Amino acid sequence: MVYRVIGVMSGSSLDGLDIVFIELDDSGGKWAFNIVCADCIEYGSEWVEKLKSARHLNAFDYLALHAEYGRYIGERINAFIEANNLHHQVQLIASHGHTVFHTPGKKMTAQLGDGAAIAAVTGINVVSDMRAIDVALGGQGAPIVPMGEKLLWSDTNYFLNIGGIANASFKKNDSFIAYDICPANRVLNMLAQLKDKPFDEDGDIAKTGNVDIDLLVKLNRQEYYRQPPPKALANEFGTDVLYPEILSAGLPVEDALRTFTEHIAEQVCGAFYDMEAGKGKLLVTGGGAFNSFLIERLQSMLNPLAVEVVVLGKNVVEYKEALVMALLGLLRWREENTVMASVTGASRDSIGGAVWIGLEA
Repeated sequence: MVYRVIGVMSGSSLDGLDIVFIELDDSGGKWAFNIVCADCIEYGSEWVEKLKSARHLNAFDYLALHAEYGRYIGERINAFIEANNLHHQVQLIASHGHTVFHTPGKKMTAQLGDGAAIAAVTGINVVSDMRAIDVALGGQGAPIVPMGEKLLWSDTNYFLNIGGIANASFKKNDSFIAYDICPANRVLNMLAQLKDKPFDEDGDIAKTGNVDIDLLVKLNRQEYYRQPPPKALANEFGTDVLYPEILSAGLPVEDALRTFTEHIAEQVCGAFYDMEAGKGKLLVTGGGAFNSFLIERLQSMLNPLAVEVVVLGKNVVEYKEALVMALLGLLRWREENTVMASVTGASRDSIGGAVWIGLEA
């Protein structure tokens, strides 16, 4: 059976709102997908500031922004439907929202973007709040992408997404272990902006720098890296912990970027050694997949393990998370598990997501 779903994702790198319209085909339990159209709606400076500062708002203003951002998402979806002539084709919208608070230790996670507002604006059924039940069950609430990897790329063992945070999935004996490895693009972008660049395209700036060993050692000694999985990172670990550490080293931007790029590659490679990963292919997605220098460093470090780094096609690289959100929303609608406890550490697998009905019965 073929389902037609819009998936929506806003990542921690704040580059924009990803929207995909996909066809998901379930044939006897074997899933396939086709990305019909996709777009990244770049945030204006006003929305970047609103999302960056949301965690500092009082409760009333935060909830007002939650509703406002939900209406914004709904309006962007309506424009996407209009631009791609998708009228009366979309059966479901799955919106992840934008993570502001994520504190599994207090059994709390919060994503901006009110699903009720999206349903009201679009007139289409919506699934949102996909992490909440896993966190309530004692899980990390992340990563939740592995369920999509399991179903859509069933013949692959290793996955890496390099977004604002780098996270990896390892399939071992038909079970998944997945966790957040380290901050990535969010910090790289903040450093590139010191050179008046939105990001370090292809890693060209980092390539001209030198690794500062003292700083690299300090970054690698962070307590989080010694914790066993399951584990997940909040955005603030990169922005409020690692970034100030980098600035305090007083390095030229080129050296800072080079050192942090090395840090990412070393942490990812270390995860493969920790997982005792063997020969296989590593499918890489997320904006960091286009950072050719980072990919080059990663491949060099993984060569001794005979792990081949494979960057998927452009649409999948850019929109994998939104694609998987579409699948998770559909699984929720079908009342099937969306999150694996083996990944998050929850007390059980769960069916995650709040459902909002957009049309009259």
